Amino acid sequence: MPDAVSRPHPPHTGPPSHPRDPFVWCLVIPALFALLASVRIAIPSQPYFDEVHYLPAAREWLSLWNGEGGAFLNREHPPLGKELIALGMALAGDNPLGWRIMPLVAGTLAVGSAMRALWHASHDRFACIAFGVLLVSGFHLFVHARIAMLDIFMAAFLALAAWQFAAAIREPETGRVRLAACGAAIGCALASKWNAVPLAMSFGLVFFAARLSAGRRRLFASRRGVPVPGISLVEAFVWLGLFPLAIYALAFAPAYALGTAAEPSVLAEQGLIDLHREMLSLQQMVLTPHAYQSTWDQWVLNTRGIWYLYANVDGAQRGVLLIGNPLTMLLGLPALAWCLWDGLRRADWAKLAVVAGYVASLGLWLVAPKPVQFYYHYVVPSLFVLAALALSLADLRARGHHWWSYGVLAGSVALFAVFYPILSADALDGPRSFADWAWIAGWR
Repeated sequence: MPDAVSRPHPPHTGPPSHPRDPFVWCLVIPALFALLASVRIAIPSQPYFDEVHYLPAAREWLSLWNGEGGAFLNREHPPLGKELIALGMALAGDNPLGWRIMPLVAGTLAVGSAMRALWHASHDRFACIAFGVLLVSGFHLFVHARIAMLDIFMAAFLALAAWQFAAAIREPETGRVRLAACGAAIGCALASKWNAVPLAMSFGLVFFAARLSAGRRRLFASRRGVPVPGISLVEAFVWLGLFPLAIYALAFAPAYALGTAAEPSVLAEQGLIDLHREMLSLQQMVLTPHAYQSTWDQWVLNTRGIWYLYANVDGAQRGVLLIGNPLTMLLGLPALAWCLWDGLRRADWAKLAVVAGYVASLGLWLVAPKPVQFYYHYVVPSLFVLAALALSLADLRARGHHWWSYGVLAGSVALFAVFYPILSADALDGPRSFADWAWIAGWR
């Protein structure tokens, strides 16, 4: 008979930890972002930077909705972002507030959705809240939430897709609805800007790899196993592959009516496939060198910015500078390395997903056939940098290094406050004021 008395009892570990959902913080922090970003959102009162390309295209959509017909402008990009800008103009008028109200909504959605995505992926309350603070004070989303460009819509829909995908894995009882919402968001991201392609593909690839690793005998038909029990691989292909393409195509449907007597509908004449051939050729056009063009290594090191605005407008010298937060963009690089190492060591899929997302979104620009590239292409990769930093700060805090964790967050907020005048088009002292923030040559 085994000697049960002499056998040591396993240590009592207590009930499993169930961190409290920071749902209220996921509302408060985006609301604070919206409040800060709305200050002087109507300044400048004239189109600036790439608004000069997208506002005319949006006006054509507005003209179409008013029953006056319109031309299909800015055909090198999908239409959804411009349709959303036009929606803002329909709601608030063809004025600076109308131009920028929907980017503000999208930026707020991006902050909240990204926080929820990290919460469901990690179930780390501190990391989720820290991520929100880093996003608000990280410059990229703030600047793009205040200008009528396409990148903020793409980022918002990708963040929404990540939220729904992570929630489907965490809460498989809602998996079908979540995957459908994820697919819709993927389609909207693609219909906003093609830069979303690498991440759009990643959700289906992750599902396939996870189900393949589960070793199911009926790989395509089985509903058992990770990542979402109850969903077969065939059904996942519908929600994450076919459904996004249908949503993407649907965004083009109103463009069949875009045309005038002098210039009939381009889409009706060419068809959707031929139109995409034209879009691809427009994307690959050799552009003339630009004063603000940059390369991916400059984005990573945050050494090349773009002055979206620097002029005497609305009664004062004003500027809007796109750079990353000087503290968090650099601290995020070792944080990515930590997430890779610790993610592999502990099989921490949240950390590995952040690293994979960064590599996919940045890797696009290493192979993209665009001869002239700009720092705003780093908007989506920067979100993964901040997610990695948030997870790393949570690890530091768990190891008792509270001062480091809170100190980095405080430093990020402090630098945001320092740069706020030239993130929000505040009135400056004079034409040489840019030197107060142009700390390195690449920010001039």
